[in-house]
This record gives sequence, C-alpha cells and structure tokens, in this order.
Amino acid sequence: MYQAIPYNASRAWPAPAATRPAAMAAEEAAVDAAAAAARGGRGGGEEVRRAVAECPVVVVGRSGCCLSHVVKRLLQGLGVNPAVHEVAGEAELAGVVDGDVSLPAVFVGGRLLGGLDRLMAVHISGELVPILKEAGALWL
Repeated sequence: MYQAIPYNASRAWPAPAATRPAAMAAEEAAVDAAAAAARGGRGGGEEVRRAVAECPVVVVGRSGCCLSHVVKRLLQGLGVNPAVHEVAGEAELAGVVDGDVSLPAVFVGGRLLGGLDRLMAVHISGELVPILKEAGALWL
C-alpha cells in the first residue's frame, strides 16, 4: 500500500508503529509534553470545557482532519460560525462528556450533539436549523 505525501516537506514521514524505534517514540512523547507545557500546563479537557460553555457551537477535532473540515463547512454553509478547538485525541474529551466520543465532536448550546454522522442525520431530517436557532447560533 502506498503512503500519501506529507504536508510539510521539511518534516520526515513517520514510520509505521511496528518498525519505529523506541528513541523516536520517546522523542514524540517529549514533543507532546512540550506542547502541553506551552499551553500553560492546563489539561486539554479544561480548555474544551471552557470553550463549550462560552460558545454556542464548538467543533472539537484533530488538526488537519478532513472530517472536521466537512463539519465546519456544513455549519458555515448554514450561516453559523463555529468555534474550532483542536485536540491531540479523544483522551482530552474524557472529562467533558460521558461515554465514548469520536472526533470530530460537535457541541451545540453546551451539549454534545455528536459526530459527523449525527450532524448529517440531523441536518438531513431538517432538525439542525431549529437546534441552532435555539442555541443562539442562528438569528434567521
């Protein structure tokens, strides 16, 4: 199977996990720890919880994820400007919601609406616009 071309030519493409040496895994863990320290030492869950409380619509997803882009474009097409919060993985959502959550996660009015599949189902059924109006994200 062929690998896709990386976005950044100056950064090497990561080796598959089975063949990656332990030194590379340790280096990646150090980079993740440095990124967490650069955020001020706060947990990602706290940042997500604050964003969900402050904004009527929040999309939580991974950086560069195509599904997050689809969610954002669907909401923008309806006239909503969602706040987008990028996380490293589902573990940062553990303190915000109960149960298993897949990314991207869409929060409307402080409550979890669901992922892309749930958002599309609600949109197709015609229930999304009233939900967005009730949350204060749409004024039409």
